[in-house]
Amino acid sequence: MLTDELRAEVARLKEKRDAVVLAHYYVPPEVQELADHVGDSFALAKLAATLPCRTLVFAGVSFMAESAKLLSPDKTVLMPDPSADCPMAHMVRRETVDAARERFGDDLAVACYVNSTAEVKSWSDVCVTSSNAVRIVRALPQANVLFVPDRHLGSYVASQVGEKSVILNDGCCPIHRDISAEEVRALKAKFPDAPVLAHPECGPEVMALADFAGSTSQIIEAAVAGSAHDYIILTVDGVRGELERQTTGTGKRFHFPATRPTCPDMDRITVERLVACLRDGSGEVGLPPVEVAEGARAALTRMLELGR
Repeated sequence: MLTDELRAEVARLKEKRDAVVLAHYYVPPEVQELADHVGDSFALAKLAATLPCRTLVFAGVSFMAESAKLLSPDKTVLMPDPSADCPMAHMVRRETVDAARERFGDDLAVACYVNSTAEVKSWSDVCVTSSNAVRIVRALPQANVLFVPDRHLGSYVASQVGEKSVILNDGCCPIHRDISAEEVRALKAKFPDAPVLAHPECGPEVMALADFAGSTSQIIEAAVAGSAHDYIILTVDGVRGELERQTTGTGKRFHFPATRPTCPDMDRITVERLVACLRDGSGEVGLPPVEVAEGARAALTRMLELGR
């Protein structure tokens, strides 16, 4: 439980460093409580580029802090735990991208999920998030789109944008991949009137059971706006705190699979590490090499332009 003394200490350290704390929905709820802004990847990427502070503290995994640094190179960007990574961020090879470009030439766009390293972004034409991927892929002038690294989100995009040829890469989020369709069916049997709200990083068998597919923030919005009493939530359990905060007093209940979908990397972002980061200035995120930074920044900037 967060004490008044701890909250005051965090506020003092933020003021001392002229720092703003950004937290992803998947980090522990007590870290979200201490943050100035909580959101999904797209919201935080947009916000990070506009804040007037000198220091950004990114309570999330490495690709998020790296993107913030790319979009705000003059700011100091800190991570409470620099070892917090995303396995999917590394699940694409340069040869895959080069082969697609050789095959399709100028009629190919490489759309890169923001859950990727700066190097992977630098190989790409545009970044996307789960909240804007369909809109951005549809807006691209090319008929062929290589979607990296997540095959599940790419498959969902392909189902929504039939006019494009979407080429899939063999990457995925292990946490969403491992959500069990059998456990989802068990929840549906127990709560037959509960809408199933799923993140499109889930596998196809699970997505076939969903009533709604969307990003973390879109799942929250759908649950808050919906009229049902019970909701089955198919994404990382860390979102539970925001769902409960936004529906306090409504009686709404949120049900997650029996095998709790939790991200061990997001769980590394603890209150203790957040405080140490603010106190010591530890976990500073640097810029990648110039050629990588320029390419990755261009892909992120195009995302912000097309995703408006």
